[in-house]
Amino acid sequence: MKFRILMALTLLPGCATSVQQNLSDSDIAMIMRVANIGEVREGEVARTKATNTGVRDFATMMVTEHTSQNNKAESELSRADVASSDTTLSRELDAASGAAADRLRPLSGAAFDRAYIERQVDAHQSLLSMIDTKLMPSAKKKAVKEQLTELRKLLDKHLARARQIQGSLPR
Repeated sequence: MKFRILMALTLLPGCATSVQQNLSDSDIAMIMRVANIGEVREGEVARTKATNTGVRDFATMMVTEHTSQNNKAESELSRADVASSDTTLSRELDAASGAAADRLRPLSGAAFDRAYIERQVDAHQSLLSMIDTKLMPSAKKKAVKEQLTELRKLLDKHLARARQIQGSLPR
């Protein structure tokens, strides 16, 4: 399962690049929205299923902080007159998050905790790479760049915490 998740996350950004070379600010706005919503979706599953206190606390943090980040970005981008537009990449990110949540739901106990944290490490690494290589270079408006920078800081913090938890979980 871990291999399939890694492959999906690795292939998604590459597939979208061949289809869509230049992303507009509206495209980037939707990608940020979908990334935040995906983290909330998966965090909601983990808040109810995690057995490890650190994993459950991490899931709660994901829901709280990505909801807040999404609300702030929506407000700032609306103020800057940047609407969200659906893209192949945003649809693929949404589908990958939905599939990950579906794969996590039947798991329980330590297997769930490990799978969720592995997904979080992989997803955060992938999103950071996407911001650095695709989104930031394509961003035009100051508000979009600022929100990408804020999202990147949040993702980096979450990745560090997820790795810390991952290292503490029993194998």
